[in-house]
Amino acid sequence: MMTSAIEAEGLVKAFGPVRALDGIDLVAREGTVFGLLGPNGAGKTTAIRVLSTLLRPDAGRASVGGHDVVRHPQEVRRLIGLTGQYAAVDELLSGEENLYMIGRLLGMGASAARARAGELLDDFDLSDAADRPVRTYSGGMRRRLDVAAALVQRPPVVFLDEPTTGLDLFSRNGLWELIRELVAEGTTVLLTTQYLEEADRLADRIAVIDHGHVIANDTPARLKAQLGSTVAELGFDDDVGAERARTLLAGNYPDLDRDGQTLRISTNAGARVLIDVLRILEAGDGAPPPLAVHEPSLDDVFLSLTGRRAEPNGSEPAELAASGRRRRRRG
Repeated sequence: MMTSAIEAEGLVKAFGPVRALDGIDLVAREGTVFGLLGPNGAGKTTAIRVLSTLLRPDAGRASVGGHDVVRHPQEVRRLIGLTGQYAAVDELLSGEENLYMIGRLLGMGASAARARAGELLDDFDLSDAADRPVRTYSGGMRRRLDVAAALVQRPPVVFLDEPTTGLDLFSRNGLWELIRELVAEGTTVLLTTQYLEEADRLADRIAVIDHGHVIANDTPARLKAQLGSTVAELGFDDDVGAERARTLLAGNYPDLDRDGQTLRISTNAGARVLIDVLRILEAGDGAPPPLAVHEPSLDDVFLSLTGRRAEPNGSEPAELAASGRRRRRRG
């Protein structure tokens, strides 16, 4: 039976009038990937900061590896690796020197730290740039180095806050494979991402956060199943046509979602719904739009739950970002 690696109960964190976390609960089992999804500013990064001891919660409790994040922060820090939304590596040092320095700061001997740096540079396809100053790296290379730095000590729990932002498809796929290997070896990964395909492929369980609340928490398969077996999409040429069709259909399909010029209907009825939709639009003198039918995706789940699409490369609200900057300056 798997035990809990990460637990949070009733976590609250406010920045002035903004309640970034408003009583969230979650449990991540050992040796799994737990995904945190949500719109920009929903509270994902704040949750990571509390769980990794960078922020103190205002209320509630949380533990990592059985250690309370408030009462035993040092024990928690010994267990975790962390990478934030922005690469935090020394640009004046080379890639190898960055990883070697981290290993030494973690108490590794010189030979062990150098060997570990070499392993990670190979794993993240950075060996050819090992001796180059990081200031000469591309954004994607810096991102890969930053993730590698979080793994120097082989931590049993890893927090990855939007780790593939800025990576090309090849590098992203490589990081996905490394995450799978980590989990196969027993590591627990808490992952925030705006790439819903990434969460669908990697996460054993997903919590969706919006306005500081957990609004859904289940496996990817069960979250998608809640929408039914089919998603019908109707595309229009302009917002006027989409809104007119939404008005015509709303009485029969109150759960219909509109996203710009696209309408979506989630259903278990399949073809019967398409015929009914076309009949309603025709009766209302609406031109038949292009239709597409597909199985539900996490993108459909996200849009249904939050009313918004996921937006990669998003940022925190100004209040949260300012708080983070003040904390870094004080530290």
